[in-house]
Amino acid sequence: MTSSPESSGTPPSLYAAREPVFPKRVSGWFRRFKWIIMIVTLGIYYVTPWIRWDRGPSLPDQAVLVDMANRRFFFFWIEIWPHEFYFVAGLLVMAGLGLFLFTSALGRVWCGYACPQTVWTDLFIAVERWVEGDRNARLRLHRQKKMDARKVRLRLTKWALWLLIAVATGGAWVFYFTDAPTLLVDLFTLNAHPIAYTTIAILTGTTFFFGGFAREQICIYACPWPRIQAAMMDEDTLTIGYRYWRGEPRGKGNVRRRQAEDAVKAEAASHAAGATAGGSYARTPVPNNESDMVPDATAAAKGPGDCIDCMACVNVCPMGIDIRDGQQMECITCGLCIDACDDIMAKIGKPRGLIDYMALTDEVREREGKPPKPVMKHILRPRTIMYTSLWSLVGAGLLFALFIRADIDLTVAPVRNPTFVTLSDGSIRNTYEVRLRNKHGEARPMRISAKGDPAIRVQLEGTPYETVEVPANETYLQRVYLIAPPGSDAAQSDATDVRLWVEDISNGDRAHKDTIFNGRGE
Repeated sequence: MTSSPESSGTPPSLYAAREPVFPKRVSGWFRRFKWIIMIVTLGIYYVTPWIRWDRGPSLPDQAVLVDMANRRFFFFWIEIWPHEFYFVAGLLVMAGLGLFLFTSALGRVWCGYACPQTVWTDLFIAVERWVEGDRNARLRLHRQKKMDARKVRLRLTKWALWLLIAVATGGAWVFYFTDAPTLLVDLFTLNAHPIAYTTIAILTGTTFFFGGFAREQICIYACPWPRIQAAMMDEDTLTIGYRYWRGEPRGKGNVRRRQAEDAVKAEAASHAAGATAGGSYARTPVPNNESDMVPDATAAAKGPGDCIDCMACVNVCPMGIDIRDGQQMECITCGLCIDACDDIMAKIGKPRGLIDYMALTDEVREREGKPPKPVMKHILRPRTIMYTSLWSLVGAGLLFALFIRADIDLTVAPVRNPTFVTLSDGSIRNTYEVRLRNKHGEARPMRISAKGDPAIRVQLEGTPYETVEVPANETYLQRVYLIAPPGSDAAQSDATDVRLWVEDISNGDRAHKDTIFNGRGE
């Protein structure tokens, strides 16, 4: 006789080993849509660093480049400088609002279709299926204890292909930070910087592990979004659910009829005994009140449901869950269970939609015999309109700021030690560190002038003129002196407001910064 952990004094284990998920291949609209999303997103990721964009002789010709060395971000014709980081911040805000919008309207569609973890896991599963076969073949191979030549060959082939994908993923990432063709040659000739090899190695390892082994565990345990999404959803959010009022009682043929008869007999016996009619309640596809649910016996009395308990929806799920148990944190709303169920419904002559995108309000209406609300009425509601408005306002603000920004700019930093110098003739001189920024693709001559007290004159260090040539696409540091003659208001005052102007002589563009001229304060 085998003793239980409790009887033997050994505490029960709180750890359950992970059961690998082997999704079955499925065909349908949502699966095709996921293939399209995967091809497009992977194509963008791998191909973008190789797109060329001519910006002139002094700038890189890579269309998308994060130039860390020169602190610049290039995106086709747009060039973002360090002081324009608000563009990046604005894009991050738009990404967050977009995620809120799509989650509020359609649940976790980002997780199900476009999340990098989902995309690369889909790719790794496709490779695994191509090498080892569909679900049943992979299950048999996994459960096979003997490591024979065939199993070793299949495992090594799969892992080799996974490793190639992982290396390509890490390599593509570093190509965004320097000239891709040059770096590719340096990588193969072992002349690349150690940081490049380190980055590729780290990304290769994480991609290989996350996409090949961790898979759904990343979504369940590492990603915070499943725990946040509930705040973005309400009763009108379209998410995947099971129409239990149509599918129950489930089962195959005689089994379903026998279950129905047993449920009706049990309810009759309960009534005869003076007990209340009951039975266990079926699970809803979304959170609901128990008063809205139909008891199993009542549903059974109406005859067998449409669900034949074929497990097709479970076998295709990449998260390994049963959507018929209700909405769950693990569900990424990828729609593959819909494709699988629709295929079975077509084969047994039942209408599609036993599993489908639906909202809580649709459940109530359908059980009352009413048609569900149109999709657009679910999507267009105050919450989603608010998210769309905020998203549009941030985008419009970024576009406005992008189109009004100047091609020349300057920053002014007064030298504080000392605040002023008295020259031999009694004049007062202030010193300023002026950084002139030229965003053009060629060098530009720029004139510096001052407005405020008319007596103040400008002197540039290193040149007798008031002009200086600023190299193309660079920030040029120029020391500037402002000199007030003795007896002038600026020389005798404690502080005088001054505006420094810089003018591009070639086209007349101007920019300015306000500063202070410090005098004796008599």
